[in-house]
Amino acid sequence: MKSRRQTKILEIIAKHNVETQEELSDRLEREGFHVTQATVSRDIRELKLTKVAGKGGRQKYVALGKESADMSEKYIGIFRNGFVSMDMAQNILVIKTAAGMAMAVAAALDAMDHDEIVGSIAGDDTIMCAIRTVEDTERLMERLRRIVGGE
Repeated sequence: MKSRRQTKILEIIAKHNVETQEELSDRLEREGFHVTQATVSRDIRELKLTKVAGKGGRQKYVALGKESADMSEKYIGIFRNGFVSMDMAQNILVIKTAAGMAMAVAAALDAMDHDEIVGSIAGDDTIMCAIRTVEDTERLMERLRRIVGGE
């Protein structure tokens, strides 16, 4: 049942711009899956769904880890559009974003799969990334500068 439900969730978010857990629950109910908010929340976490900015500034759920080359370009676009600046404090990378964009930019950064990043935390307009070493932080910053510069 869980596998069928999670497959249906991926199908739903691929076809529709789903913005909230409640909307996802409603769509699952219409498809014959009786779910609780806790079940939907757990499925979202297990499927590694995240919200990204959609058309008109509205957010929608997308699945990370199943991206094509096209999705990779979308993540780079999200990163570029939300990025404001970055600085480092030893092995901590701090990225400033446009207001309200930190979570989307962090999700894009995670999807780009930089091995140096151990983990990240996003607020409203700031992301803090724990990086393995100071040297890794410097290398990653250089790569991110190239992405923002359009190289």
